[in-house]
Amino acid sequence: MKEMYREYDEKMKKAIAVLEAEYKTLRAGRANPSVLDRLSVDYYGAATPINQLASVSVTEARTLAISPYDASTLKAIEKAILASDIGINPQNDGRTIRLIFPPLTEERRKELAKQVKKTAEDSKVAVRNIRRDAIDTFKKQQKKSEITEDDLKNAEKDLQELTDKSIKKIDEIAAAKEKEILEV
Repeated sequence: MKEMYREYDEKMKKAIAVLEAEYKTLRAGRANPSVLDRLSVDYYGAATPINQLASVSVTEARTLAISPYDASTLKAIEKAILASDIGINPQNDGRTIRLIFPPLTEERRKELAKQVKKTAEDSKVAVRNIRRDAIDTFKKQQKKSEITEDDLKNAEKDLQELTDKSIKKIDEIAAAKEKEILEV
């Protein structure tokens, strides 16, 4: 790949990485520690991620166990989970918090599938915006006579190929996540 496209290729890869990270936080009926990634606990005045305050493990297919390193943070972690949008009530036994993920209803699966599609579409828009910005940059260079009209046409063609490749990857990731949600 030409050096001049590397920056745009990296930006498109970042858009895909953001999509993958977003999908990890979606709960699909199985216990997955990454659903807690966006949660922070007020720990001595600082917002601290749960995984820095406790060990989080999957004890059974649908159960997460959160064991705080410092017992005094147990209530704060429980409070953060209750205040979040996870939709699961934590069970506190005094030493460990358990999150039991209920099996997903058909209605909830369809909602999650819609959310998967919307997130994928947002990522595609981000990739297309990167392509548009790149083409604008090359058009400005052509106006300043830094590149020829043929160079501009080649750049547009190459950027379109890069965009198509990224969108295909987004579609594959979304299809896999949708299948995971609908099959559980």
